[in-house]
Amino acid sequence: MVPVTDGAPLAGAADLVARSRRERRTVATALRTQRRALRIVLVSADALLLSLAFATAFVVRFRLGLAVFQFEVQGNEAFYQQVVYALIPLWLVIFAVAGLYDGHNLLGGTREYALVFHAVSAGMLVVILATFLRPDLVIARGWVLVSWVLAFLFVAAGRFFARRAVYLLRRRGWFLSRALVIGANDEARAMGEQLASWHTSGLELVGFVDPRGASAGRVVRGLFVLGDLEAVDGLVARFGVEELIIATSALSRDELVDLFRRYTPRQDVQLRLSSGLFEVMTTGLAIKELAYVPLINVQPVRLTGIDTVLKASLDYGLALGLLALGAPMLLLLAAIVRLDSPGPVLHRRRVLGLGGRPFDAYKLRTMHADGQARLVGRDDLRRELADSHKLRDDPRVTRVGRILRKASLDELPQLVNVLRGEMSVVGPRMISPEEHSRYGRWDMNLLTVKPGITGLWQVSGRSDISYEERVRLDMNYIRNWTIWLDLQILLQTIPVVIRGRGAY
Repeated sequence: MVPVTDGAPLAGAADLVARSRRERRTVATALRTQRRALRIVLVSADALLLSLAFATAFVVRFRLGLAVFQFEVQGNEAFYQQVVYALIPLWLVIFAVAGLYDGHNLLGGTREYALVFHAVSAGMLVVILATFLRPDLVIARGWVLVSWVLAFLFVAAGRFFARRAVYLLRRRGWFLSRALVIGANDEARAMGEQLASWHTSGLELVGFVDPRGASAGRVVRGLFVLGDLEAVDGLVARFGVEELIIATSALSRDELVDLFRRYTPRQDVQLRLSSGLFEVMTTGLAIKELAYVPLINVQPVRLTGIDTVLKASLDYGLALGLLALGAPMLLLLAAIVRLDSPGPVLHRRRVLGLGGRPFDAYKLRTMHADGQARLVGRDDLRRELADSHKLRDDPRVTRVGRILRKASLDELPQLVNVLRGEMSVVGPRMISPEEHSRYGRWDMNLLTVKPGITGLWQVSGRSDISYEERVRLDMNYIRNWTIWLDLQILLQTIPVVIRGRGAY
């Protein structure tokens, strides 16, 4: 990526980004070598982990004397060694047939784990079928069951650590495929920014292609617009491009068909199409055929499947733990709030939750009961409140309220909202129905996940950042969510709360 200013001319672009034919050949050879080495490492690791799983299963079944196994059977260690020697190469073949060494399936997270489960299950079915066809081949059912479970767990764990190692190497320039973004409109720009910032994607963006050629020679998101559609063939050859990322909203139907015709038959270049709404949508998409017509199905929420389980486990685990530990403090704070100023202890703020459903978010009251009356005649404060929904010097806030806000202790009751399934511990900033319209075309995305007690906005400046920056951070969180991002934000929240910066 060339660090230049958006809109700068392509001065000396050929000298900056072009590679010599010899260098391109060297890069392509290095990438093939890296991928081949990865497959060799995975095959070796799978063989080792399968051996460990089978050996551990033998110990569990025949050496520990567990009551769950009803029949006392003395396992013949030499016999089971012979079984393992036969099974390991057979299972590696099954793994290969299942696509576990195919580059399209490697490093795929839950999809790769699903393939591991199916391959291990298929291997175990082969063992069961062999004992059925040969009655003289007696293999303990307990060993088969334990081997099946351990083989999946060990191999899946191996793939997990292999993926982490590759992610680390990608940050250092290994295992990267060169890619070209076809399009230069808003969607293409958003995709380019996302792919360039996601260092573990495995893609090295070399630039954009403007189908109309109008912005050729300019810079978009730090990458050059290298030409129009007629230049794609030359760019693919010049830079050794292996991936064409197509922003479908930037091309006409005929232009898309032409790209398909030119590149679908090629084995060295892969076409990837966007949904056509990448810059405004964050929900998951799935392709389903109806009457043999492939249609894109839009998920109503951002997180599904295992992501929902992980997110819920983190939310409920933390909420229960923090409420159990913090209950005495919460009661003490409630008493202090009541003594400091007249009015209810809790403040109920009407906000929007998942799918746009309104709910009351609980907070310890930090304002005077007659707060609105204290803004009468203060047009400057009213304008500031309308613009940012925050006041730096808010006359409505009580003495105790300022302390509670500084330490974020006023938000402790929102743990109850988490337990009620209305909020998450980590998520985008909650908004009121009145704020909803300010999100413009991004409003549909904000409501695809639950609002959070903390989030990117909390660890990036809190109330010191502009309203537009808060919106951008919310969209960035929703689009890039992982359980690791939640954990990172939680760790960053602690020093932010201690310093109290941006809280008012």
